[in-house]
Amino acid sequence: MATSCAPAPINKKEYISDIGKVLVKEHGKKQFYEPEEVKKAHRKSKWYDGLDFSCWAMSTYSSHSDFDRYHQETGEICDYTQMKTEMLNGLSVSPNSDWMDIPDLDIDTSWLDFGDVFDGVLDGIGDVISGILDGLS
Repeated sequence: MATSCAPAPINKKEYISDIGKVLVKEHGKKQFYEPEEVKKAHRKSKWYDGLDFSCWAMSTYSSHSDFDRYHQETGEICDYTQMKTEMLNGLSVSPNSDWMDIPDLDIDTSWLDFGDVFDGVLDGIGDVISGILDGLS
C-alpha cells in the first residue's frame, strides 16, 4: 500500500543548510547525493527525532531519477517537482532571504527538464517556474 511523504520541515532554509553540511562533510561536494546518503545525513542531523522526512532533502540534493526510483521502491507517493519547488520557495522567503550564503550549496536545476517540455509535457511547468520566481521577488 502506497503512503505519502511526511510534511515538510517548517524552517526549510535551516534544514537544507544542516543536511547540506552533513552531506559535504560525509561525502564531499557532489552534484547529486544518493537518496540513502541523504537519509543517513537526516538521521545524523539535529532534525531526526524518530520522524523521517528526509525525502524533502532528497528533493533538493538527489537527482530526479534517483528520487523517483527511491520512492517507487519504498512505495511512497512523492512529487519531486512539487517538493523541490516548496523547498526552494522556503529558502527564498526565509527571514534571512540570502539563501546563497549556505555553504557549498549547489542548487540543481535539472528538474526543470526542458526536454519534457518540448515533448509536450507542459502541464504545470509554468506554474512551477512562476512559483519559484514569485518566492524570489
